[in-house]
Amino acid sequence: MKKLALIFMISLFGLSYSQQQPKVLKTSFSKEALAQKLEDEEGKNMTIQQILDHHKGKVLVIDFWAGWCRDCLKALPKAEELEKNNPNIDFVFLSLERSKEGFNKSLDRFNMKDKDNYWFASGWKNDFNNYIDLNWIPRYMVVDQKSSIAKYYAISPEDPEIQETINRLLK
Repeated sequence: MKKLALIFMISLFGLSYSQQQPKVLKTSFSKEALAQKLEDEEGKNMTIQQILDHHKGKVLVIDFWAGWCRDCLKALPKAEELEKNNPNIDFVFLSLERSKEGFNKSLDRFNMKDKDNYWFASGWKNDFNNYIDLNWIPRYMVVDQKSSIAKYYAISPEDPEIQETINRLLK
């Protein structure tokens, strides 16, 4: 009986912390979310709006990750494959590292220096992440050529809906 109770408690704990798909799949960003600031590798502040404006007219895949995240690191080879298989698509990597030093170390350690990287200096809880219901990483979003959200929620670069969305947007 004790074993059964223990298994039940572990299962309940695991379910309460597992990634859950948001109930509402958003198609646009709020004004507050767009104003969220991030830092680039040089420490320059950028808003989400500025990042989206830089990629306007292109399909954009946003990859939320961190070097301390085991699931992110396991997904990294497939994320690289997705990027390699879609050379006409822009990719942006938003890091949830706990420090600027951790951000820089992860970029070096995982050969990310040549990519479009930004770091949430404000931490996990901020206007952008709260708006998009970020509750786990890795997470992937696809943004269309007009900066609207085309694929709101994917937890793996192997999610077939990512590629289907990209293909649909390129037609």
